[in-house]
Amino acid sequence: MAPLFSVPSVLTTIIKSCLLFSLIVGMVSAQLSSTFYAKSCPNALSTIKSAIDSAISTTEPGEKNVGPNPSLRGYEVIDTIKSQLENLCPGVVSCADILAVAARDSAVALSAPSWSWTVDLGRRDSATASSAAVTGNIPLPTLDLSGLISAFSKKGFTAKEMVALSGIHSVGQASCRNFRTRIYNETNIDSSYATSLKSVCPSTGGDNNLAPLDLTTPTTFDNAYYTNLINKKGLLHSDQQLFSGGSTDSIVTTYSNNVGNLITDFANAMVKMGRLSPLTGTSGQIRKNCRKAN
Repeated sequence: MAPLFSVPSVLTTIIKSCLLFSLIVGMVSAQLSSTFYAKSCPNALSTIKSAIDSAISTTEPGEKNVGPNPSLRGYEVIDTIKSQLENLCPGVVSCADILAVAARDSAVALSAPSWSWTVDLGRRDSATASSAAVTGNIPLPTLDLSGLISAFSKKGFTAKEMVALSGIHSVGQASCRNFRTRIYNETNIDSSYATSLKSVCPSTGGDNNLAPLDLTTPTTFDNAYYTNLINKKGLLHSDQQLFSGGSTDSIVTTYSNNVGNLITDFANAMVKMGRLSPLTGTSGQIRKNCRKAN
């Protein structure tokens, strides 16, 4: 059975959540450890992995409508994992750590070839939430290359790391409202690809209709996304900007030709992002419900 899109988007969710948090709070030093739950909740990682593996086969898609990301999915999976861990180790494992591990496990389960990275643990959850901050700080799908580079460089990411992290769009879907302008008004798009998308996304209406971010291998985390960009088949404006005659064209070409380079750079960038601005120690809280503060 092919994986459903709700689970791959756990990967999208965690990267954008980490980026958003760093944009709002800034960078601080913190002590994180891959063995943080070894004594307090020794089965935490295996519980998360089992839930992700199960969800890939059985999850019903859900939707979280926030600003430019109405097609983010995967939150119901996080709810399930949190409930299981609260039964196993009440008040111990944070939602932030659940997201980080779930992102890794989703990528591993959906990747070709198989690979992984070590997730540092020990984050705590925010005691507040702001929908306005979400809307104002997540990079928009309408950004040009300079805007994308700027958004990531403010938190210490290079253009190469930004292109590597964009590989999250190898899986998942986007809403018509986020690619309508591209398929009807832009010229750097393959004409047959644009025509096929118009059947899903009319010029008016159908805002919530979905299309895969990677038309070639939409349920596999691989490097086909970058080949699509070279062929002018990026779904979002911000996707195609990575290969548009600018400074990142050569990086896209490298990843298209060598999946090994991609997975190494993506994993390193994920580790780096996971270390941005974590709440640790006595800061924040361990949420009982990942959808709201205690």
